[in-house]
Amino acid sequence: MKQFEFKRIFYALLMSLFLVIGFQNAAFAEDESRLDAYNKLRKVIGTVEKYYVDELSLNEIVDKAIDGLLSNLDAHSAYLDEKKFEDLKIQTDGQFGGIGITIGLRDNALTIIAPIEGTPGDKAGLKSGDIILKINEESTLNMSIDDAVNRMRGKPNTKVQLTIVRKNESKPLIFDIVRDNIKVESVYAKGIEESNYVYLRVTSFDKNVSKRVEEELKKFKTIDGIVLDLRNNPGGLLNQAVELSDLFIKKGIIVSQKGRIKDENIVYNASNRTPYATTPLVVLVNNGSASASEIVAGAIQDNKRGVLVGEGTFGKGSVQVILPTEKKEALRLTIARYYLPSGRTIQAVGVTPDIEVAPGIVPDENSGFSIKEADLQKHLEGELAKVESSKDKKAKDAKNSITHQQVLQDIQLKSAIDVLKIFKVL
Repeated sequence: MKQFEFKRIFYALLMSLFLVIGFQNAAFAEDESRLDAYNKLRKVIGTVEKYYVDELSLNEIVDKAIDGLLSNLDAHSAYLDEKKFEDLKIQTDGQFGGIGITIGLRDNALTIIAPIEGTPGDKAGLKSGDIILKINEESTLNMSIDDAVNRMRGKPNTKVQLTIVRKNESKPLIFDIVRDNIKVESVYAKGIEESNYVYLRVTSFDKNVSKRVEEELKKFKTIDGIVLDLRNNPGGLLNQAVELSDLFIKKGIIVSQKGRIKDENIVYNASNRTPYATTPLVVLVNNGSASASEIVAGAIQDNKRGVLVGEGTFGKGSVQVILPTEKKEALRLTIARYYLPSGRTIQAVGVTPDIEVAPGIVPDENSGFSIKEADLQKHLEGELAKVESSKDKKAKDAKNSITHQQVLQDIQLKSAIDVLKIFKVL
């Protein structure tokens, strides 16, 4: 019996020894592999430093290596040098210089996600989905998002020229745009004429959105329904998307994010602090609605809290964090992806509205005009309005409410109001 016990212990110790040796060999092999990789990088940097046609300092080479590494991971990861890091801080504060558009990469093409309402880019006629072919005389092929942004920004009252490829246009379009100081008014609300409905516009998700929405809605004594307009809203801060959703969703998941690191696997739930939990709600979206806008729209749709009207959204559902490497430099790194309450992803897919409505003007049943012809009429009326704006004082007063005529100029908004009327009947 003792001999059997001795053999059992001996074999157990022997197996333990083999396992330890195996783990050590695996760890050694992994360390050796990492060392080989580092040596490879060191040799490449040394070769560039020694033989490249232009003399570069070691710091310059390392910066370029880091920039190339991050830009090759995905469209949103990037190396932020001192200037880019400072520009990012300014933008999230809600004020920055430039032409007022948000851009991204779609199918490796530099694409306008959305022009920001009221900015030079918006006034010039840039549209969501436009592909930027050239900035001034420089091609955007293989240009990073940050480099494109830096080229479009500049001193106020200076010009930048964009060459645009637009769907259904036979040749590129050229836009000469005058830069301006961009101050984003992220939130405003208007009553809708002859009703107790409220039109709530959110143009971007800066740090004050949820607070501003509450302030705007409190101005109305009676609210029978809300149209939340997220069209051409390129997104912004995640916490503001969660807080805005929380105003309408009483319980349940708003959004979750999942990545490789467990600490980044976070579920954001409604807090039950919901002042508008039962107010009929319709959300307007289009292909310029991205990121935080898609989180809000998807949360409302999955929680069956409201109805989505418009077009499919952009499909930007990845999570980036800013990781400072030094006091003045940082990395913007994709660490996770967003998932809607149902578990579906936003990335490259977007959110499909419950009621799909293409943009345009409500057609007049008594006229022979098609929507396309009506769009032309709207454009001519807009040009005439510019000439006569100084004479028309009533136009200023109309800013406080959405008129019946304005509703007829926007078929998606008209559809949203029709949905609210159905809520009332039910």
